[in-house]
Amino acid sequence: MSVTSEASTTWKGSLTEGSGEVALESSNQGPLPVNWKARSEGSTSVTTPEELIAAAHSSCFSMALSHALAGNGTPPESVETTASVTFIPGTGITGSHLNVNAVVPGLSAEDFQRIAEEAKTGCPVSAALAGIEITLEATLG
Repeated sequence: MSVTSEASTTWKGSLTEGSGEVALESSNQGPLPVNWKARSEGSTSVTTPEELIAAAHSSCFSMALSHALAGNGTPPESVETTASVTFIPGTGITGSHLNVNAVVPGLSAEDFQRIAEEAKTGCPVSAALAGIEITLEATLG
């Protein structure tokens, strides 16, 4: 069975002077404001496409890592992941850095690193982002 997820955006005006709103259909979240200034200069109150990609990457990786750890016989107590997606105006999205901290009883740091790297590669969002550099910082708590 396939699942299709949707989000929609309404945009008004030019790239640099205009603005828009993003709505996440399945969760009725939004509208989330979006504009070029936030995308090119950063913002703490307006979302960006890169922030939405970071949300997708961090959640997908957390799920992939949890699944891999359970498959190893060492299910996690918790997995906390932050994805930092970098955008350079005129260049585009250049990378995603995953920073994960997990509590996994009975697992060595070496095995955790190996499983985390495998989860990074196996995460479907990582596969979709194959055109950019994806880095990982994994800490076993």
